[in-house]
Amino acid sequence: MKKILASILAITMAVVVLAGCGSSASTDAGDTETFVFKHGFDLDYRPYSYIDDDGNNAGFDVEMAQAVCDYYGWEYQAVPFNWDAKDAELNAGSCDCIWSGFTMNGREDDYLWSKPYSDNTQMIMVKKDSGIKTLKDLAGKKVGVQTATSAYDLLNDEEGQKELMDTFAKLEVYETYTIAINDLKADAVDALAIDVTRANEAIEKDSDFVLLDEALGSEQYGIGFRKDDTELCEKVNAALDALAKDGTVAKIAANYPEIEEYLTLGK
Repeated sequence: MKKILASILAITMAVVVLAGCGSSASTDAGDTETFVFKHGFDLDYRPYSYIDDDGNNAGFDVEMAQAVCDYYGWEYQAVPFNWDAKDAELNAGSCDCIWSGFTMNGREDDYLWSKPYSDNTQMIMVKKDSGIKTLKDLAGKKVGVQTATSAYDLLNDEEGQKELMDTFAKLEVYETYTIAINDLKADAVDALAIDVTRANEAIEKDSDFVLLDEALGSEQYGIGFRKDDTELCEKVNAALDALAKDGTVAKIAANYPEIEEYLTLGK
């Protein structure tokens, strides 16, 4: 009887262990049933990613990340952060990627990159009545820029636009472009160095802003992954191709006319 009871107990324990194994959630991107895709993005980078006035996650990149999750049946998890915390968030595993109007150029070796999905250009935005017409007119002016952005890097790069920056009275560095744009409106700064797509969104809302004809530089946006996340990167790339082919990208892009012409997926 003791042997029979011992056998029953052993079988019961084995069933419990196996049941527990079957119910545990997988974090493997190959398991489309249980994978949670943690999307890391700048909480204030319109129109690519931001938190709207109602506290909802919004923007082209947010909608695209959700579409990728829908395509595979993944669970979507938003991980918004201040832009200068992006590397800490990625390296800590808080997010699976940085997908937020993220410039590939000059960072090719720092991340595993998706295919580029948008062209972009750094420009100077001013008020119509500022009297600033060319880059030379910025001499002696107070110019704003968001920290840890391509425009910031370009202005501080000896091979970029540092010579131009050295003519400014001051380079005012902001945590977000929303704050910087408000300061431009209030004449706290004379101009902003800013991505054209972000500037177009601001100009759409306030016709008092204009862009100078001369560009500071150009770039492409991609999705930055940890270097060892090859499978996840390949899956996202495959989904981007499929979503471009079935019209999903065009449908989402239509919600953001200020960046539509710059998108490269499916073109």
